[in-house]
Amino acid sequence: MNDVSKKERLLDLVRANPFISQQELADQLGLSRSAVAGHIAALIRERRLLGRAYVLPERRAIVCIGAAALDRKLRSPARLVPGTSNPATQSESFGGVARNVAENLARLGAAVGLVTALGQDAAGAALLAHADGAGIDTRGVLHLADAVTGTYTAVLDADGEMTVALADMALYDRITPDLIATRRPQRANAAMVVADLNLPQDTLAQVLADAALDAVPLVLVAASEPKMARLPARLDGAMLMILNAGELGTRVGRPLPGDADIAAACAEVQGQGVRDLVITRGAAGVLFTSPDGIKHLPAPKAEVVDVTGAGDAFAAAVCWSLQQDPGDLELACRRGLCLSALTLGSPHTVCPTLPDELFAGLHQQD
Repeated sequence: MNDVSKKERLLDLVRANPFISQQELADQLGLSRSAVAGHIAALIRERRLLGRAYVLPERRAIVCIGAAALDRKLRSPARLVPGTSNPATQSESFGGVARNVAENLARLGAAVGLVTALGQDAAGAALLAHADGAGIDTRGVLHLADAVTGTYTAVLDADGEMTVALADMALYDRITPDLIATRRPQRANAAMVVADLNLPQDTLAQVLADAALDAVPLVLVAASEPKMARLPARLDGAMLMILNAGELGTRVGRPLPGDADIAAACAEVQGQGVRDLVITRGAAGVLFTSPDGIKHLPAPKAEVVDVTGAGDAFAAAVCWSLQQDPGDLELACRRGLCLSALTLGSPHTVCPTLPDELFAGLHQQD
């Protein structure tokens, strides 16, 4: 066993028993006590231990608030013809913006919690079991006996592009400010809060106010153009908002045909209190705000199997990256585009497995 692997083995032993003695570590690792002391000193310098009794850094969770729904996808093998019956194949999976972001974060290795509403039905039970199995903390979920779990039905063309989607999301109107108040400690202790716009407007206003008061980074993720009406007039407390150009245009009340129009709209929304914005543009990449103005990143080439979930994967990777490298929004967008491209090439709403070197080399890109 080399010095690196012995140091990692030492960390595992401390994780299992934070009060283990140096002599016990030496005996189990076959090292001298002085060598153990050297490894411990190195781990403390690396901030992987926080001193005696070898206290491990707390894994503060990213808390996602919003929709968790049953996704149905209907895909036509041929060109869709309006106004008549079209042949299609159907599949079902678990979805909802907040849930999708949470699962992607869990698969990226983040500690993550989910606050949502589910009906006490088969779909709700299945969603809950799947989230638990993915490692998501579901203690903040609201269970409603008098409601059905939300559903999202997307109709895809032969190329996997969405032509229309129907969402039954009325359930999330039950996530009221009073409910959110009962989950305040979970959010106040979070590393970050991510909220989608399926929440009622007064609930979003409360989430914004709490984030500002608790000094917890808050990311708002748009759900659709109609749901933009749920945003409060003021966005103070939001670190970042992720949305597409259509949603941004809805917010400012005008079409945005060019980059200059988008830049002006971003400045207007920043004036409403949000610190930064990321504007997703599909195959055209993303725009994001910076102290030097609006910057652009192109989208990597991707084979499109199914577009469902690609935007949520982007948002999750951005949030994960900002937790790892705070303040580096460009790197976060690069990582977001990378995971989004991977998701586009998958038939799943959330990629079930991620390559170990998914983000390798992104620091070196121009």
